[in-house]
Amino acid sequence: MKNQTMQNSASNPLIIQALQTQAQRLLPLITQTLCARQYSEIVHQRIAQQHDLQTRSAETTTIATDCYQGLTRAKHPQFGSVMIKWQLNASDSHNLSGLTHECDVLKSLNALSQNQSGQKSFVPSVFAFDTISIQAMGQSQRLMALVMPYYPNGNLAKQLTSQNRPLLTDNYKHHFIQQAAYLVAKLHHAGWLHNDIKPSNILLNTALEDDGHNISETSDLVMIDFALAEMIHQPIHSSSAGTPAYLAPERWQGERATIQSDIYAFGIMIVEILTGERPFKIAAESIDEMSDWAIQHCQQPIPRQPLSYSRYQSIVDSALAKRVEKRYQSMDEILLDLEKV
Repeated sequence: MKNQTMQNSASNPLIIQALQTQAQRLLPLITQTLCARQYSEIVHQRIAQQHDLQTRSAETTTIATDCYQGLTRAKHPQFGSVMIKWQLNASDSHNLSGLTHECDVLKSLNALSQNQSGQKSFVPSVFAFDTISIQAMGQSQRLMALVMPYYPNGNLAKQLTSQNRPLLTDNYKHHFIQQAAYLVAKLHHAGWLHNDIKPSNILLNTALEDDGHNISETSDLVMIDFALAEMIHQPIHSSSAGTPAYLAPERWQGERATIQSDIYAFGIMIVEILTGERPFKIAAESIDEMSDWAIQHCQQPIPRQPLSYSRYQSIVDSALAKRVEKRYQSMDEILLDLEKV
C-alpha cells in the first residue's frame, strides 16, 4: 500500500486536528475493507466530516451523528485505476441519500449518452456501487462506495494554479471555457441542474496538445460531483446549497436553483479561467463569511476584464447579471457568443 495522504476542507485548526485523529482510526479500516474486495495501491486523498441530524420520536430529541466522506484512489483487477468516493454512516443513520443520489444521476446520464448514437459520455462511468457493513468507532457502520474511473490529468482547478496557469495559452483558456460550456449545455439538455459548477468539478479526460492549436471540438473534459444535482423541473434545494464563491444572487435570497443559477456559476468560472482569480472574493479573516459572500454576489458590480480579454466582457456581463431576467437564458446562447469570440 502506498503512503496515504489526506486533505480536508476544514479551516479551524481544532477541527482539522480532531478530523486527523479520527482519520487515523478510520482510514486503516476502510483500507482493510477495500483490500478484501481486491483493491490495491490504495491512496486516501481526502476526508471530510459532517453532522447528520436525526430526530428520535420518543422524546422528539435531535441527535447529531457523524458522517464521514472521502475520496480514495486505488487499482482493481477488473476496473483498472479507479477513484472511489465513499461515505461512512452509523447503520441507523438517515443520511443515506447523498451518494445514492449521485450514483443514480451518473447512471441516468450515462444511459442517455449510450442511447444517443455516436455521443461520448460527458460524465464518469459507474464501475460499481457497494454498501458494506463494518465495525468502526464502537458501533456498526455502513460504508457506501461509488467506484469510477481515475483521471490522471486532474481537474481544471489544477490547471489554474499559480504554478500551471502561466503555461496556459489563450487558445487553451478559450478551449477550456468552450468545452466546459458544452458540458453544462449537455447536462441542461438532459434535464438536470448541477448546482455546484466550478473548476474542481471539471476533469481533464485526455491531455491537451502541446502547442495549443487545432484542438478537437470533441469534449476532452468530464463533469463530476452530482451530489447537489436536481432535475430542472423538479427542484429540491431552496436553500443556499452549493459553493459560496459561485452561488448566484437569487440563491442567497432563498430562491430555488434554475438554469440561470448554473449559468451564473459558469460565469464565475469564465473569469477564473481567463484571469486566474474569481470576480468576487471576501477577506481571509472574515468573521461572517456567508454574509460577506452574499454582499459580494448581490451588491458588488461585475469587474471589468483586462484589456487582453475585453472581447469576453459582454459574455461575462450577461452570465453574471444580478437579475435573472437579464442573464443568459440558456447555455446555447453562451456557446453562440463564444463561437463569435
